[in-house]
Amino acid sequence: MRGISLVTDKPLNANKITRWLNDLLQLQGPDILRAKGILSIEGDDRRLAFQAVHMILEGDFQRDWREGEERTSRMVFIGRNLNEAQLRAGFESCAA
Repeated sequence: MRGISLVTDKPLNANKITRWLNDLLQLQGPDILRAKGILSIEGDDRRLAFQAVHMILEGDFQRDWREGEERTSRMVFIGRNLNEAQLRAGFESCAA
């Protein structure tokens, strides 16, 4: 088992990140024991929090980003047989 952390300071496209996470969980869900994160979505002043267990994904907008708060998107995956380069490339492809 291993954990992989991904971070970007670029805002993410909501449709791309949703599609990527759904596809990822369909393909690798049994190996992804847990995933969670806080995301900065282009055009939205709220933080998007998500969590996933295996193939179940849920997310919701939370509070607004605070004045001066760094709008950084962070995701953590914990599981088996995780390919860090592949996860990083998929995550980065969701930039707005």
